[in-house]
Amino acid sequence: MKEKYYFTDDIAIINFDLAWEETKSGLLKSDGFADIAMQFLGFLNENNPDLYDWAVRGKDKKQAVKDIVDVARMAIVFTLDEIENPYLDDAEMFLEFVEEFFDFWKDHQRYSVTTVTGETESTSFVNQDSTFNHLVRNTFRTLEQRLMGRRTQVFRQQPSGTNGAIAVYQHGETGLSDRYAFLENVMFIDSIMMRTPMILHPKSNKREGMFEEVVKNPAYTFAGDPEDYFCYPAKVGSLMIFICFHKDYISSGVPCANLFEIATREEAAAKPDGIVIFGNPDGEGKCTFYHDRDEEVWVGSVSSSEKIEYFGYMKKMVLTIHNAIMMQRGWLPIHGAFINITMKNGVKKGICLMGDSGAGKSETIEALKALGKDKIRKMEIVFDDMGTFHIEDGVVYAQGTETGAFVRLDDLDPGAPYRDMNRSIFFNPDKHNARVITPAAPYQVIVKNSPVDLFAYANNYDDKTGLNRFETIEDAKDVFIRGRRMAKGTTQEVGLSETYFANPFGPMQKQDLCGPIIDEVFSKLEENGTFIGEVYTHLGLNPDGDDIGIAAEALLDFIEAE
Repeated sequence: MKEKYYFTDDIAIINFDLAWEETKSGLLKSDGFADIAMQFLGFLNENNPDLYDWAVRGKDKKQAVKDIVDVARMAIVFTLDEIENPYLDDAEMFLEFVEEFFDFWKDHQRYSVTTVTGETESTSFVNQDSTFNHLVRNTFRTLEQRLMGRRTQVFRQQPSGTNGAIAVYQHGETGLSDRYAFLENVMFIDSIMMRTPMILHPKSNKREGMFEEVVKNPAYTFAGDPEDYFCYPAKVGSLMIFICFHKDYISSGVPCANLFEIATREEAAAKPDGIVIFGNPDGEGKCTFYHDRDEEVWVGSVSSSEKIEYFGYMKKMVLTIHNAIMMQRGWLPIHGAFINITMKNGVKKGICLMGDSGAGKSETIEALKALGKDKIRKMEIVFDDMGTFHIEDGVVYAQGTETGAFVRLDDLDPGAPYRDMNRSIFFNPDKHNARVITPAAPYQVIVKNSPVDLFAYANNYDDKTGLNRFETIEDAKDVFIRGRRMAKGTTQEVGLSETYFANPFGPMQKQDLCGPIIDEVFSKLEENGTFIGEVYTHLGLNPDGDDIGIAAEALLDFIEAE
């Protein structure tokens, strides 16, 4: 990032390589403070005209900012009775201005960026950001106490400077041809610090549209300035995918740290399996992906748009690239949840529930966890949304893609979001379809082979209850491939819909490639005697009922049986 400061109406990024203040006075007279103050005056003009008139006093806004900064710098040194200034004739109005300004600043999604050059500096950016946070908070408190005329007695240690920080480095060679030369000028993320619980308010709260395979490489249409992008080198399952996002979407890029394992510099030095360009200024308004057969790399592109602030766009594009690559290798993508459960009696089972968004996978597992709390010794999450099945030595094994879970708050029991909230990132928790990203499993767990004991389709549309085993493999494949579900409003779909293999993220687009893998995997599951069936969640019929408890009870009975 070449600027000292980058401000939009809801994002603030500070480049600590170019901008660093050590004193309250220096902070107040900085260019960044003046820029955000100008933005604040524009906000006041629309939302609080009386306070705007008090602040501007008929002057040019730039001059008004300078005058306010001058008196504020005096107020952090002297008491009010030592200062003669028209702004202090009404200290209560000045206090209201300061408090609203501070709230306006905190309403931004705020980040710092620091370049690091060696391992010894890998944590220094955290200390630097913490120092900045302390400086901003103390500057506000000093002004507040001066204007109140008394000391503060209740202290709230809010993240006053930033919500998070990233340490970046110049990557250099990528092992790819010149068509991907833009990557050499994109700063790669080495480390991330988040002040959790992090609460973000993106403008979009739902994913719309489909991911389309195209015949033209998005790398050829990329017209952005590489210096405006950051790259999160993500270990997605066993793959390396470079997620390159424009700074406008930093609030989608930073939360990747709660979902995908970040690669070390040494790991990221290898040629990537996939590349995602997030916030591509191509004017297409699309989410597309492409297979570069010459260099054997898959490229995803998400066009720049206000609606893509929803984190689901980034997550699902990455997983679409992952799924396309894995199908090429003969692995079967599974849109579902997989858990390894160890009971107190020593029985261990690998349980997989498959289904599209809103089918009830997460709810059923949460109900199972609550129902079996006195019987379950350990529950290990292999994947919460997307994983793969593959055959090795005649056995079907599961592996995951993500170290975290991106779930709807409504899908969890009321206490679940709070059990791990100190490590979580919340998106629009006050709105419908609110989401949270919470850590779920170590990377070593998701990439190890986990045997499959039960493979059930999460059926949220039939009025049957409990758990049903298919009589024939053909019956099973018919249900799984049709991918029916009653939509709950988590995407643009409504009512009963069908999606090929319940997976619009690769399998639906590449059915010719996916079909033979389905046949092979299901045949091997049948040969090995794996339970293949349906679990009835009723979420499409009775979303507020307790029917899902019957499904959880049936699953618990299966797990307990030796």
